[in-house]
Amino acid sequence: MATDLWKFRSDVGNERAALDGLKVEAVDGRLGKVKRVVSTPEGAGLVVDTGPMVFGKTVMLPAGVITGIDVDAETISVDRTKDEIKRAPELDEDLLEDPAYHEALTRHYGATSSRA
Repeated sequence: MATDLWKFRSDVGNERAALDGLKVEAVDGRLGKVKRVVSTPEGAGLVVDTGPMVFGKTVMLPAGVITGIDVDAETISVDRTKDEIKRAPELDEDLLEDPAYHEALTRHYGATSSRA
């Protein structure tokens, strides 16, 4: 059974923590910081700043890629690599409500549809 990428997994405890500002750890190391959590008609996601302006970019991570939240360490773990996330389409604020943008992200992160 495929996980819905746009919903938080039931075991990550997102309802117990403020996620803004937490560090994001990919499977192969630190990726960046959460700028904010967004909720759209397609589902929930994290807006993540991946680094300095010249080398980094801002991307949206679907909530379903989060595997853990460590409030004490102020870290969110995700089940994707840094390279995979950095290759994602850059966040376009004007497209946050656009189903086609979410479908592109869903395809990038490996699911076939963002809708259940």
